[in-house]
Amino acid sequence: MQTQHTKFVECGTDEAGRGCLAGPVTAAAVILPPSYSHSLLTDSKKLTAKQRTELRNEIESIAIAYGIAHVKPERIDEINILNASIEAMHLAIQKLNPPPEHIIVDGNRFTPYLNIPYTCMIRGDARFLNIAAASVLAKTERDDFMKTLHSKSPHYGWDTNKGYPTKKHRKGIRSFGVSQWHRKSFTLLPTQRQFDF
Repeated sequence: MQTQHTKFVECGTDEAGRGCLAGPVTAAAVILPPSYSHSLLTDSKKLTAKQRTELRNEIESIAIAYGIAHVKPERIDEINILNASIEAMHLAIQKLNPPPEHIIVDGNRFTPYLNIPYTCMIRGDARFLNIAAASVLAKTERDDFMKTLHSKSPHYGWDTNKGYPTKKHRKGIRSFGVSQWHRKSFTLLPTQRQFDF
């Protein structure tokens, strides 16, 4: 795993929650010290919840700068999930002080932010520490957000499924309907074909 992709002040950025039926899409951007290393830091999906929490505390204490941002479901429905994910990344990068001179993005899609050069990296969260750090911050922040929403709307199991399309989540939608935190542009329940016999 590399700390940086270039010799410039560089941030890594990543998002969490693209495939969820409910809740925001959350992005983080992180600038790490050039010499930073950590044997455990990798793609947040490969870590346990305990490991993510421990890494989050360390990242927030040692990072040169970090930013986290949510884009809510109504905005996702308005501009689609890809554009909302990129918007969340832009909002997270906007919070960085100092601003980055280069951006590396997990995945293969991005749009320019303030004319700062950027590079898209497939599986970047497993290759670059600053993207992995952003992955951890985005995931833990969004998980905490969904636990808070669960305390207000416990019917959907958001404390465990975090808004992803599990059986319990969809059972909750069938029984209690769609909440204000659901993404209305998504297929919230599987459709069944009607056959004439």
